[in-house]
Amino acid sequence: MEVAVNTENSYILECFASPTRIKMIELLKQTPMNIKQLSQALDIKPPIVTRHIQMLETAGIVRSELIAGKRGQQKRCFLQIEKMVLDFTLPSQQTTAEGPDNYGKRYEVEVPVGMYSAYDVKPSCGLASELNMLGMCDDPRYFADPIHSDASIVWFSSGYVEYRIPNYMISNDQLSAIEISLEVCSETPCSSSEMLPSDIVFSINGTDIGVWTYPGRFGKDKGVFTPSWWYKNIQHGIMKHVRVTEQGSFIDGVQLSDVTIDDLDLDYDKELLLKISCDSSAKNCGGVTIFGKGFGNYNQHIQVVMQCK
Repeated sequence: MEVAVNTENSYILECFASPTRIKMIELLKQTPMNIKQLSQALDIKPPIVTRHIQMLETAGIVRSELIAGKRGQQKRCFLQIEKMVLDFTLPSQQTTAEGPDNYGKRYEVEVPVGMYSAYDVKPSCGLASELNMLGMCDDPRYFADPIHSDASIVWFSSGYVEYRIPNYMISNDQLSAIEISLEVCSETPCSSSEMLPSDIVFSINGTDIGVWTYPGRFGKDKGVFTPSWWYKNIQHGIMKHVRVTEQGSFIDGVQLSDVTIDDLDLDYDKELLLKISCDSSAKNCGGVTIFGKGFGNYNQHIQVVMQCK
């Protein structure tokens, strides 16, 4: 989760002004808890706990579910994000002393997870829309079916999917950064094997910008946006923010590699090819699941921002 430091996001930043809320986050990092359990652990009254939880929910840091208890329903709380990055960069609307020119110009596009342009996947693999499965589990042939564009969740044990990202820059634009955000995990919904970590590789225009190892053993709890008909053991992933700049490549603010914008051979008249892969020979090959709108904890597809100087 990336948060710009500004007054519009003060409701998020204020969550960390309270030692009580920070302690709640520490507790929920270890395990989901209901209001009563939090009240006992913090030694404060349940109504006060509820107010703090509501603030964390509004900020998107915590989510809650009503579950059946011994005496009616209980509110069970889950930590919704793994990491938060504070963005102190200048607003994109800010201008230089010479005038607006192209400083801060941004081109944004959201690509549905089913709109890949190339693939090579191995079972366990599959596709599903918000309404139903698309084809059969573990049959790669359905990745070629035109209906794949309707997919809101895509998974495979090894291999890759590649997305063709439109480039709307004009001839005098100078690219300074590419930002990609998506919800992803290593497990595969149709696999019966134990959930394992996975070395997920992100590539742009044929250049590997870095490998991120998903730790595994996440995603069993019900996803906020996952449809009720979905019965698989994988419900959500983790939101990851990949950024390539003139200084290098980063994920959630942590440097992945020394690959820079200049290494990507990207001009205004060239599209961007984004590949997400996991090689069968990797040290960790637990598969890849990509969540789009209607699945997981974040109601979005793959979002790409091209930032110009």
